[in-house]
Amino acid sequence: MQVDKLKEPLVFHRALLTVDADDPNSSTRAFQYATTMAHDYQVELCIVSVLEDDDISIFDVMTPGKVDKKEDVVRQAVEDYTTIAEELGVKHVTGLTVGASDVDDVILDKVIPRFKPDLIVCGSDTEDSKHRVPGAVGLRIAKRAQVSVIVVR
Repeated sequence: MQVDKLKEPLVFHRALLTVDADDPNSSTRAFQYATTMAHDYQVELCIVSVLEDDDISIFDVMTPGKVDKKEDVVRQAVEDYTTIAEELGVKHVTGLTVGASDVDDVILDKVIPRFKPDLIVCGSDTEDSKHRVPGAVGLRIAKRAQVSVIVVR
């Protein structure tokens, strides 16, 4: 055991918070954790939400403006979270939305390389979310990410 290594603090500089626009229950505690940490430790925070493939049906695609409205809901949710984070005193916060796709693939393949976080904070999908398995997105990100992941319940 390297005793000197154990005495060093673990410090994060850039945190990525994933929020689910259609499951605010899972996002609330993750948001509280991420903003508290970002405020207290002056961590740069990026809040991201992805319009999920499962949220768009073939009928939505064929109805003019339907997908745009769903994207607007996701965009507004991120803007709201960002505004509240700023009101809570988080100095460096940005919001990011991504169009329809698979959540964990987008976060792992597009968002992480762009933002370069050293910590990802996810909520645990709740029973009432549209996901088949509660907690599945956070679990998949934790398994595949090359950085630390905290799943908040």
